[in-house]
Parts: sequence; C-alpha cells; structure tokens
Amino acid sequence: MNGGDQAVTAAGTAQTDERTPEAGRKSSGLGVLQRLGRSLMLPIAALPVAAILLRLGQPDMLGDGDQGVALGARWPWLSPVADVLAAAGGALFDNLGLLFAVGVAIGFARRSDGSTALAAVVGYLVFDAVTDEMSGFVLDRGEDPVDYGVFGGIVVGLTAAVLWQRFHRLRLPPYLAFFGGRRFVPIVTALAALGLAVVMSFTYPTFDAALTAFGRWLVGHSIIGAGLYGVANRLLVPLGLHHLLNSVPWFAVGSYPTPGGVVHGDVARFLSGDPTAGAFMTGFFPIMMFALPAAALAIHQEARPHRRRLVGGVLLSGALTSFLTGVTEPLEFAFLFVAWPLYVVHAFLTGTSMALVNALGIKDGFGFSAGAIDYLLNFTAATRPLLLVPIGLGYAVVYYVLFRFAIRRFGLRTPGREEEPADDEQPAGPGRPPRGRDFRVVTGRS
Repeated sequence: MNGGDQAVTAAGTAQTDERTPEAGRKSSGLGVLQRLGRSLMLPIAALPVAAILLRLGQPDMLGDGDQGVALGARWPWLSPVADVLAAAGGALFDNLGLLFAVGVAIGFARRSDGSTALAAVVGYLVFDAVTDEMSGFVLDRGEDPVDYGVFGGIVVGLTAAVLWQRFHRLRLPPYLAFFGGRRFVPIVTALAALGLAVVMSFTYPTFDAALTAFGRWLVGHSIIGAGLYGVANRLLVPLGLHHLLNSVPWFAVGSYPTPGGVVHGDVARFLSGDPTAGAFMTGFFPIMMFALPAAALAIHQEARPHRRRLVGGVLLSGALTSFLTGVTEPLEFAFLFVAWPLYVVHAFLTGTSMALVNALGIKDGFGFSAGAIDYLLNFTAATRPLLLVPIGLGYAVVYYVLFRFAIRRFGLRTPGREEEPADDEQPAGPGRPPRGRDFRVVTGRS
C-alpha cells in the first residue's frame, strides 16, 4: 500500500466501509459460482478419451456399418474390437452422474483428498438407489423412472464437498474415535444423500418436465436457441461461468436410445449416432478454427513494428491452439480486457455462427472442443461438414477486417500497441533492457 492509499479521509473510509459488506457478498457469490464452474472442468477433462473410444467403436468407423469408413466390413476381425472400444467409451457416458459427483466434490472442496471422492461415490450410490425406489411412489404407473443424470451428480458432489469442509476434522468421543475425522464424511454424506433423494423425488419431476419442455423448445427453435446460447457462452467466459451454461445443452437436453440405454445431451447423443445432435456444438468450429486465428493475425499486424516479433510467438501459439484443439482462452484473454468492445462483437458473431450452421442444416460435434482434431475425427459422423470450411473462411475475413479496422480506428491497446514508456527512446545502457523488451505484452496487460 502506497502513501496515497494510506492518506484516506475519515469520510472516505466510512463510505468504503459502508460498501464493503454488499461488495463482499457479491464477490463471495461470484466466487462460489466460479469455483463451481472450475470444478466442472475436472469431470469434463475425462470425456475426450471416452469420446475418442466411443467414436472409434461406431459402425461407420471400425465397425461393420454400410456408411463412412466402416473398416469392420472389410476386415471382420475389427468388428469385435469396435464393440470393445464402444463399450469402453460408453462406460463413462453411461455414468456421467457418478463422474460429475466425484469431480465436483474434489474440485469444489478446498484441500480435498481421497475421502472427498469416497464420500461423493457413497452419496451418489445412495442417491441413485433411493430415487429409483421412490419412483414407484411418486410417479404414475407405467412411467419411466426419472433420470437425474448430470444434475443429480452435481448436487451430490456439492453436498459431499460442503460436508467434507464441515466435518473432515470432527473429533468424536474416545469410544467413537474410529469414525471421526475423514471417516465420518462418507457416513454423513450417505445420510444427506438419503434425505436429498427423498426430497428431490417429489420436487425434481417438475423441474425435469420444465427442462424437457425447454429442450423441446430449443429443438423446435434451434436457430434462435443456438444463437442465443453462442452469445451467452462467450460472454460468460471472462467470469468462468460458461461451464455451468454448457452443462445444460451438452449433457442434459435431448435424449437418444442406444443399446446400452438412453443417453442425454448434445455430446453423448452425437457420439452415439444421433443425426439430430450437434446444434449446440457445430457453430463453434468456424470461430475456433478460422475466425480467432484470423483475429490473432490482425492483432499481430497492428502491433508496433518493433514489437511484432515479441507478440508474434504468443499469438501464433494461441492461434495454433485454437485451430487444433479449440481452446480459445489464450487468444480471447489477449484482447478481452484491453479491447472489451471487440470481445462483445466476438460474442455476437459467435452467436451468428451458431444460428447460421443450424439454418443450413449442418451438424457436427466434439468430445473436447471445436478444433481441427475433433473435426477430422468426427468427419464421417457429421452432416455436411465440408460447408464448415467456406463458412469458417468467411468468418476469418470478417474477423480480420473488423479487428484491423477497430484497432486502428479507435486506437485499441491490443498486445504490441501499449503506450511506450517515457524513457523508451533512450538507448539501452547498463541495467536498462533494450527497447521493445516489455514482457507485459505477453499477457496483453499494460
């Protein structure tokens, strides 16, 4: 804290103190949501390998289908291999609820350990068994049991995390000491899951009906729905809350019957062969593979000449990462804070891409993100995937022209265009770095 910070008037201090509780509550609430969003990344990180195995095991890949590559039709010995791979990949998608329960519990609890995961497993098994048993009491005869899926796993995972935080250091009387501390957490989580299952058995069917109706609306209005989702997805990235939004269309909305059971969500449905899936994934391919790398090129060319080499490596790395894997944060955060109007436009254009591909009937999907790797891997399962290339090139031109114009016209301080230090014109000397060695540009912050 500098002297100016210390020289605060009494009135200013009082005013600051009056705002502190409300600001603290807002910050705390946002922090909890951000922790939840980050915790969702742990189970999601396990899905790419499952997606690859499930995709390779489909009839049009290593199986004996009559479309696509269908290597099993040429070499029959590959057909059982495909079945094994599909079973291995399907195992995770068939147990997404359990996967999310464990992942959320570990990711949300501070300083979690193995007992946190054990508590989540115990809690979810109890929750799943009780909700199945309760279905006969709360549903009409002949109705299928409610599938709580990912939502149930998230709720159980949060419950396990909160209980672990509260009881992992609990001390019991000497004659019960064996059950104290971490050993007590699975016990109390099982009891909490029992009560949670009973309550949700009566309340969740209403929520499930609303979610089903929402899913049907999205399917019936896929152009508008996907467009709005695309805008919201990008706008939530700076807050780290886009994972919460993604969990609804990717893992909950829609259903598709498979030999192993009914799967839910855009990701599992697409990888299981549902031709209608992909509405909430396809539009990301033109943006991540083409548009953002073009934006990186524009930022590089608008950088000051003596700084282009410095920022070029960072931007090239971000562009390749976005193109190959669909991971966009390195590029987006390069201009998010220093040129936020461009980021808002980027979010809007992402929404238009999502709407456009749905209007053209293009369907594609991914197990990780919308990069070239997933594009090639799922090419034979996609509908009209070649159209994504000219669409992506069109968006690349739009992004390139728009970014160059906006950066130059409004003097945006994108990487490589920060204000020069006052002494930057002086020649380098002992103890002074040469001109252009301002490494703050790497993160895009001045």
